[in-house]
Amino acid sequence: MKSKCFYCFLFLIFLGLQDCCEGRLLLASPKPDRDNAAGYARWLVSQSSWGILSTISMELGGSPFGNVVSFSDGVVDKSTGIPYFYLTTLDPTARNALKDHRSSLTISEYPLGTCGNADPENPVCAKITLTGNLVLLDANSKETKFAQTALFTKHPEMKGWPKSHNFRIFKLKIENIFMINWFGGPKPLTVAQYLKYKI
Repeated sequence: MKSKCFYCFLFLIFLGLQDCCEGRLLLASPKPDRDNAAGYARWLVSQSSWGILSTISMELGGSPFGNVVSFSDGVVDKSTGIPYFYLTTLDPTARNALKDHRSSLTISEYPLGTCGNADPENPVCAKITLTGNLVLLDANSKETKFAQTALFTKHPEMKGWPKSHNFRIFKLKIENIFMINWFGGPKPLTVAQYLKYKI
């Protein structure tokens, strides 16, 4: 009887953890060494599910506008490092991007729960900003189909979002990477090094 109760307890914990992660099993791959800049950056992007996407606001006279957005860089067995987004023009972020592609995505390691007791601003708690151009994908392209699968796999709720809101798939074409994951300033990392790395 006690063993049955124990297994029931474990099962309930498992369900609770899944609920906390919105049905997604996070931290599927081990945390790379801090000196492996490309590996750490790719790990952080692949394990994260949301960040702050900043665009140039058309409605605020060109001021920066940051918005919490969900994203995915691929499916479990095929992480690309390229963030894809499911956005609607009812939201300023998509409207801004269609007028001025310049954008940046900032992600913190803190939500992953791997920073211990460190404050989110502490350099030991990694942060990365990917800067580039936020572009709308061709609705009929193979990349769009891949991106949609990646997004709906990581964010199942998106499948039920209203069709009338005309959600479209965007991607961030990365031109610059800023990452801090330890003391001593940002890690030197080129876009080519970042994209070439295989998880």
